[in-house]
Amino acid sequence: MQNLTDDDFVPALRQKGVDMRIGLDIASLALKGQADTIILVSGDADFVPAAKLARREGVRFVLDPLWQEIPADLNEHIDGLTSGFPRPRPRSSN
Repeated sequence: MQNLTDDDFVPALRQKGVDMRIGLDIASLALKGQADTIILVSGDADFVPAAKLARREGVRFVLDPLWQEIPADLNEHIDGLTSGFPRPRPRSSN
């Protein structure tokens, strides 16, 4: 019998419509006037339509991409860019 290693395991992660649900929540909050500011922790360009709609409805839209670069088209449709977390330190090469 062989010993198992990390290479013997592959995570089976599936994302089923999470972006769509978050986008719908953003739209609902904006259209119902239930928020004056929305802070989204993501850097995914899939949220451009939701950001545009929120801003058209007068909602301030702030993005926290967790220190990752964001696509230019997303950057164009936000009111602020911030992070509530310290910038991670680069991993050492040991």
